[in-house]
Amino acid sequence: MAARKTHKASKSTVRKPAKRTAAQGSAATTLPETMLTGKASPARAADGDKPVFSYIASLPQPQRSIAEKVDALAAKTLPGLKRSVKWGMSYYGVGDGWCFCCGGFAKHVKLMFMNGVTLTPVPPVTPVAMGTATRGVELESVEDLDARQIAAWMKQATAVPGVGGKKR
Repeated sequence: MAARKTHKASKSTVRKPAKRTAAQGSAATTLPETMLTGKASPARAADGDKPVFSYIASLPQPQRSIAEKVDALAAKTLPGLKRSVKWGMSYYGVGDGWCFCCGGFAKHVKLMFMNGVTLTPVPPVTPVAMGTATRGVELESVEDLDARQIAAWMKQATAVPGVGGKKR
């Protein structure tokens, strides 16, 4: 009996890479294409300081400097800080759950608070596909980082149960 052939029409889901100009720099100083599409990096999930520091070090400038400032502010502001890489971003929490995350994208760094709608004032950015209560800021430069306001949001965010943790 002859082998039966099947024909399945399928659409390609592969995106063509964006054309680069000389002014955009070399591949060594640009983010992976997944970040250019608005998705987080392909960094592997892992708990602890070392994976977060490695993730931040992998970012190009100015995203690296912004993420380093956010990480340093979190460490200074929150005793007992926990770090993790999840879903291609660095996650931060105190106690049982994750309270905020920070990730590098093509033109900015997203700093998102999981229960951002409960913060005062409510952060201005509502991210896509991160939950209805999540709010945050998009930082294009280190100068965009308002340390006093972000530290206040970090303290407020860790005062309520984080995502994935036990109810307090």
